[in-house]
Amino acid sequence: MSFVLHKAIQNDFFKCYLYLLEKLPLVKLYALTSQVINGEMQFYARAKHFYREVPATEEGMMGDYIELSNTDVESSREFLRKFVGGVGKAGTSRALDCGSGIGRISKHVLLPVFKSVELVDMMENFLAEVPNYLQGKEDRVEMYYCKSLQEFTPAPQRYDVIWIQWVSGYLTDKDLLEFLIRCQDGLKDNGVIILKDNVAREGCTLDCLDSSVIRDLNILHSLIEMSGLTVLREERQEGFPEQCVPVWMLAMQKGHS
Repeated sequence: MSFVLHKAIQNDFFKCYLYLLEKLPLVKLYALTSQVINGEMQFYARAKHFYREVPATEEGMMGDYIELSNTDVESSREFLRKFVGGVGKAGTSRALDCGSGIGRISKHVLLPVFKSVELVDMMENFLAEVPNYLQGKEDRVEMYYCKSLQEFTPAPQRYDVIWIQWVSGYLTDKDLLEFLIRCQDGLKDNGVIILKDNVAREGCTLDCLDSSVIRDLNILHSLIEMSGLTVLREERQEGFPEQCVPVWMLAMQKGHS
């Protein structure tokens, strides 16, 4: 990817975003659609280009932080347990793993709880590795969707839990907002959306290497509120080194007050 394109992405897409973030209230900011920003197509193309070089392994999915995988999984399991398997809670029939990669979350977090899972990821080679990685649990995968999340619509009232981990930063604000809205329609009664991702300490930061953005909690809260979802609970991931970007888990549900 050329230096000129690097600068185009940064200048056309996120530099104006950061400027507006300082100058305008959030509710006005999100009314601006990324369709008018020249860098949107380059932003998505660069992310796909980056992941073509990522190996379809657990190490690849963790971005060289494989030593944090067990800590991540244990916290996710504990967080998930708060929202499933009881009166007024989500069922345990089917979960959707968004930005699934080779199925790390499906294998360690979702399949121990749900009867079946479905996986969506933009990289065909990652999905092709899922049956090998799941080691005997692959028959509990009902569907594979090879799509980017900005192009994916969950089937209506199909999922008890929709899990979105380390992938929301690859969507523009407009596309993340619209995806959260579509996810609501994909939930069964009492269904829950769980978003787990890196969270900036303030504002937002752009990673030009993999073409992703890290938003702070205020920005995420604004998008969630605009989508019509309500945050049921949020927790910071514990046990990661201090030098790591903070990771937060947010559980959301529609129609709650």
